Amino acid sequence: MAAPGPGEYFSVGSHVSCITCLGQRLQGEVVAFDYPSKMLTLKCAPSSGKPNLSDVVLVNLAYVSDVDVISDRAETPPPLASLNFNKLVTRARAEKEDKLSQAYAVSAGVSVEGQQLFLTIHKTIKDCKWQEKNIIVMDDVVISPPYQVDNCKGKEGSALSHVRKIVEKHFREVESQKSVQHSQQAQQTQKDSALSS
Repeated sequence: MAAPGPGEYFSVGSHVSCITCLGQRLQGEVVAFDYPSKMLTLKCAPSSGKPNLSDVVLVNLAYVSDVDVISDRAETPPPLASLNFNKLVTRARAEKEDKLSQAYAVSAGVSVEGQQLFLTIHKTIKDCKWQEKNIIVMDDVVISPPYQVDNCKGKEGSALSHVRKIVEKHFREVESQKSVQHSQQAQQTQKDSALSS
């Protein structure tokens, strides 16, 4: 394969603009460019509107038109940050265990409500696991189906009290979401009936 010619590569740190095959204009800073696959990674303005964040977009240059270099980076880009491989391996192992735990819950026939509650608890307390259809939290609290506050059992103390509060808050939020969805559906039904009249 021949070396890329002028205008066929992008320097890290350059600002470019392009139009996708869907007519969307993308503009951002080049984070990476792979010449053989023609893949360009851009750091763009955040779609969330939060100034301390950025959107990272992968662009296949085979599906864009009108690529313009707005400003080219003249100096050498800063060196890449070093990676903590032990931390990455630990994080990957934890993510794998989480996914296996979720898969176990599905295969054990745990209700959707139970799975959602498990995920809510796991966000706050990492030390929770499945034991058949029961949720075990910190080896102290057992939550059995149908996973309500009354189904939280364990030695009376701060752990049991804390878990009960999490369960109670979870179901309050679920009910709140259901009522919001119900009112939105009712409003949509009213609009639909008004339009059909």
